[in-house]
Amino acid sequence: MTTDPRIDLALEGRLNSAEWQQLQRDILADAELRSQYVEQRWLHVVLQGEASSLLEKPVVQLVAQARSWWPSLAAAAILTVGLTGAWWFGSQEPEMVAILIEAENCRWAGSDLPTVEGAGLTAGRLALTEGLATIRFASGATVTLEAPSVLEVQSAMRCRLIEGSVVADVPESAHGFTIDTEHMEVIDLGTRFGVTTTPLGQSNVFVFEGEVKVKHESSQEIQHVFAGDSLVGDSPETSDQEARRAEPVPSPGDDWTAIPTSLGRGADAYVRRGDGHGPTGSRPLLMVKHTDLAANNERRAVLDFDLAGFSPTDLTAAKLSLKTEPSGLGFSTLVPDSRFMVYGVSPEAGSWSEDSLLWENGGPLAAEPIDPTRARPLGTFTIRKGSPNGFVEFTSDELVAFLRERAGEVATFWLVRETGEADKQGLVHAFASREHPTAPAPTLWIQTIIHR
Repeated sequence: MTTDPRIDLALEGRLNSAEWQQLQRDILADAELRSQYVEQRWLHVVLQGEASSLLEKPVVQLVAQARSWWPSLAAAAILTVGLTGAWWFGSQEPEMVAILIEAENCRWAGSDLPTVEGAGLTAGRLALTEGLATIRFASGATVTLEAPSVLEVQSAMRCRLIEGSVVADVPESAHGFTIDTEHMEVIDLGTRFGVTTTPLGQSNVFVFEGEVKVKHESSQEIQHVFAGDSLVGDSPETSDQEARRAEPVPSPGDDWTAIPTSLGRGADAYVRRGDGHGPTGSRPLLMVKHTDLAANNERRAVLDFDLAGFSPTDLTAAKLSLKTEPSGLGFSTLVPDSRFMVYGVSPEAGSWSEDSLLWENGGPLAAEPIDPTRARPLGTFTIRKGSPNGFVEFTSDELVAFLRERAGEVATFWLVRETGEADKQGLVHAFASREHPTAPAPTLWIQTIIHR
């Protein structure tokens, strides 16, 4: 059997970074090459350790001595590989602890690790802005990132989720694999689970199979979460000093007027079937979800825009702009591309208040199906699976016609997701409300005739 010449070059420090990364990938994928590397590495170590005796012993004798140790050394090395799924590649480069095995429609920004599919990963940071990416750790654990996410790879048994959502599949060989967030430590006990953390500081855990142990960093309290259960953390309050400047809403042009839900008689909220947490009018996110698997997870949003001062004859075009945000609830890998319907609500549907609106008193908003005499479809938009958080724009002729009817009044919209899901832990979509500390409120853009 001919030894791969790259092994000697690697041990002598004569491979460049790209060549070294490729060799590591090949070693991970080829058991025969792995065995060659382990043998050559041990020979290299023995020869280095006996360097002072080289003038006294024939080199042939020294190599023979090293080879006589090989069966026991190789057995120990292979046992280590079998138990942990990891091995030592030497000190030429930082230890590779994982491989990026799949990158589906990915865009990256701010990563200090390689982002090419098949790349070996050392400790470092991955910042995914679009798509889905899967990492296999040397321990055997597999972690899928959902954009937008920032993950810090730390070792074969640990990573830290800075922001976003991940789903982990952990075999018994990686028992104890840990995912940290800012507020908790999630320790696997042989399972499949998901972790999310949002820019607002909320960290959540969802267990699909098996069991995890969660340690809260502030109190050191330990909780066990089992299959089918979740642990939803509270969002810490954001102080004025910590709040960042809100993102600007992209303007369609100079002749367009912005009407956010924060203007005049505007308002926004959402309702959830069976939710006992009270009205949502003061919350920073508008949650929307449709599922037939968990009835109490159904969520719908309502938006009010103040059209005072607008004339029906002057209105020529309109767009609805929404800023998508991480909800921290569920996973986009468990839902397909999602279609949303925008409804224009008639005055007959009744008034509502941010301080009191609930599913149980939402009337037509909670009806199934939506009553077409109370709310008419204005059109749909789609949020693609794994798409980055950003602005969603919606426009249609029906939207313009509805606004002309409501000119001078308050225009009310319902936002309903039509796409269901195959898993009850599927994603809750979220949009920034007028109470969000950094993102802009839902905004209606109106284009009118300019009178001179």
